[in-house]
Formats: sequence, structure tokens, C-alpha cells
Amino acid sequence: MLGVMMMASCGPKGSDKASGKSAPAEPAQPVEKIVAIQVAAREQIPYVGIYPATVQANVVNNIASQAAGRIRKINVEIGDFVSAGQVLAELDRVQLEQAAFKLKNQADELKRVRQLLAEGGISQSDYESLELSYKVAKSSYDNLVENTILRSPVSGVVTARNYDVGDMYAMSQPIFTVQQIVPVKLLVPVSESDYTKVKRGDEVKVTADALPGKEFSGKVVRLYPVMDATTHTFNVEVTVRNERRELRPGMYVRASVNFGSAENIAVPDAAVVKQQGSGVKSVYVVSDEGTAVNRVVELGRHFDSKYEILSGLEPGEKVVVKGQNSLRSGDKLKIVD
Repeated sequence: MLGVMMMASCGPKGSDKASGKSAPAEPAQPVEKIVAIQVAAREQIPYVGIYPATVQANVVNNIASQAAGRIRKINVEIGDFVSAGQVLAELDRVQLEQAAFKLKNQADELKRVRQLLAEGGISQSDYESLELSYKVAKSSYDNLVENTILRSPVSGVVTARNYDVGDMYAMSQPIFTVQQIVPVKLLVPVSESDYTKVKRGDEVKVTADALPGKEFSGKVVRLYPVMDATTHTFNVEVTVRNERRELRPGMYVRASVNFGSAENIAVPDAAVVKQQGSGVKSVYVVSDEGTAVNRVVELGRHFDSKYEILSGLEPGEKVVVKGQNSLRSGDKLKIVD
């Protein structure tokens, strides 16, 4: 009996250990996420639109005669640079020489009757009739000169020659095509949202894939008033001086149009978290308690590896710029330089 009583009195001691139960565990401490931050601040943000365009000749002249005739001389070839007024070709001179002989006779006759008019030997009306005939003959002669001796109206490059010496020109196509490439022009398709920001005289920077490392300066000279219904863009005509003739018609270029600047908040583009499939853009900011808060933002322009923030951030807020890809709202943060 005494032994049984002793066993019963000792039974409760160490019962937790005997039954396999353990002491309550310490609560887990939250893991701090290491991040780098940047304080949101306003800065001047350049508004620059970059648009594709194709180089065009400033002027394209098709050189032809008003009348058919045989080509007697060809003075230039495709690729030749010509000056304004330079003779490119000559047609048969038979009609021109006849007109020159007729004009000389009428000039001599007009000189003679002018003397008679001074002496009273002819009436004023008769003199004016002869003078009118001379002016008509002079106009006809000048027209024949222009259409027999073909000159370039502009300085440029010959881009087409469709006839050879001895061919009968029949007005089916021009004898030459001359394109003025100093300067050249671009028709830049500007979006609807940017069209109202462009004005005549704006500076434009131009780069060409065919000329790497080179930049050309141009100016807006004309705004087209009608929108393209297919692309919903407006053409803006830009002139580029092209003194060295490096830009050639047909080249693909990019035109950067400066629309000025505006003061707004900007953050590094790496700070922006983009949710796939939703189009939602957000950043993580640091709360007063030192935790991460996901903030949806509206993005503006992208420039110099930064995004303009139109809404969703205030100056002075701390934005996570490194380590944000593994964050969730509420995570405790450890900020490092």
C-alpha cells in the first residue's frame, strides 16, 4: 500500500515530457527586405517626339519642251550636279532661227517708223500697231528659246535622262528630271496629341540609318491642315539645309521634334512595376512604419531611362528603386544606399 501511494504522488511530475508535449515556440520575426530608395522630386522634363520620315527633294523639276523636236545635244548625265540656268540639252534650231530672223526684221522696221513718227510721217495708231507686232514676235521668240535650249531652273542633281542625242522628242515623258537636294525636306507624320504643340520655326533634329553618328538640324516650315484618316496623323514639313549633300531623297530618317518642357515628378524606369496582362503600372513607396506600399501611378513620357509620373506620387515620398521585384505590400524594409 505504501509503495502504491508513493507512485501515485510522483506521477504528475514530468507528465508533459512523458506525454511528448513541447513548450510554446517564440513568434517568428518578419524578414526585412533590402531595398534602395529615391526621394520623389519635381524636375524639368523635355517633351520630345520622335517620328519616322523619308527624305524628299525640296524641288523636283521635269525638264521638257512644249513642242516636239529632234534632240541635237545632251550636255549632262544622271548623277551630275547642275546649277540654275545651266544648259542641259538643245533641240533642233530651225524654228528658232526663223523666229530670230523675223524678230530682227521687225526690230529694224520699228526703228525706222519710230523716226517717221518723230517727223510726222506716220500716225500714232500705225506706229502702235507695228510696236504690238514686234512685241508678239519677241514673245514668240523668247518662248522658242526657252523650249529649244533647255536649262535647269534650279541647282540640283540629275536623277533621270529619258532620251539620247538624235531621238525625236514627242512629249511623252520629260527629257530630264532634276531634283534640288540643297536643302531637302521631310514630311513628318505627327500624332493628333502632339500636333497642337508644333509651330513654324521649331527646331528639329534628324538622324539617318545610312549615316550613323551624324545629326542634322532642320526647321518646321509648314503645317498641313488635314489629318490622314488612316493613320490619324498630320504632316509637318521640315526643311534640312544639307549643305554637304549627304541626305539623299528616299533615305529613311528619324525626326526629333522638341515640344518644350514641363515640371513634373520623374523616377527611374526600373522603379516601375508592370503587371502583365493588365496594363497597370505601379511603384513601391516606403510608409511611415517602414513597410512597402504598392502605389498605382499614371506614366507620362519616357526619357533618359526615366518615366514621368503624371499622378499617384507626391514630392518627398520615398520610392523603391532597387529590390522592388520581390516586394509585396506590407513587407518590412531595410533601406541601404
